[in-house]
Amino acid sequence: MKVDIIGDVHGCYDELLELFTKLGYEWQNNTLAHPNNRIPVFVGDITDRGPKSIAMIDFVYKLVIESNAAYYVPGNHCNKVYRYFLGNKVKEQHGLETTVKEFLALSKKERKAIKDKFLELYEEAPLYLELSEVNAVIAHAGIKKEYIGQESKAVKTFVLYGDITGEKHEDGRPVRRDWAKHYTGEKWIIYGHTPVLEPRFINKTVNIDTGCVFGNKLTSFSLPEEKITQVSSKQPFVKEKFNPIT
Repeated sequence: MKVDIIGDVHGCYDELLELFTKLGYEWQNNTLAHPNNRIPVFVGDITDRGPKSIAMIDFVYKLVIESNAAYYVPGNHCNKVYRYFLGNKVKEQHGLETTVKEFLALSKKERKAIKDKFLELYEEAPLYLELSEVNAVIAHAGIKKEYIGQESKAVKTFVLYGDITGEKHEDGRPVRRDWAKHYTGEKWIIYGHTPVLEPRFINKTVNIDTGCVFGNKLTSFSLPEEKITQVSSKQPFVKEKFNPIT
């Protein structure tokens, strides 16, 4: 098995297509495929904040559900879009408002199609993905060694939001513990969620959310090669979005 794990896209569809081209993927029968049978894995947060969230839903649905040619695990933004599509009362802020604006601009028929696709994509997705063939676990905000194999409420919170303390910084960001510093497992943990300027390698973990939607880069991590591939963002650079974990 050979996989290319892709960091938080957040509606940056054009950059994603550029990254796929750089990785050697080609269009075949209206879907993307790799001549060496590589498999893309999305680490969550495919929507919100960026310019093309609806295109991302359609694209990832085609790859994961229709073509069975990719894997996807949800992120916290995915969870919020899911709850919005279910009709739950969700605050349209922190990026969700951009997805909602795109969604409401569609025709009634198009809205139903996109909503149905995303609901199926989310409901079919595992909370996190264990890939024993490449000795890896893909989880949106990471996962503790002792949580692997579990799906409790605590595990779900950790996987979607990170190791949060319940406190907040002055700017409203949640305070998070640096769980990766204490990771002692032998499996690779590949995650995103917290924007970093460069992929953050610590112990056998790597954060590949390099803040494409905030003007930095879109990153993939390939296994078993342990190779980083990146493309530059087309979005404006927002320096303050790149903060330390704590």
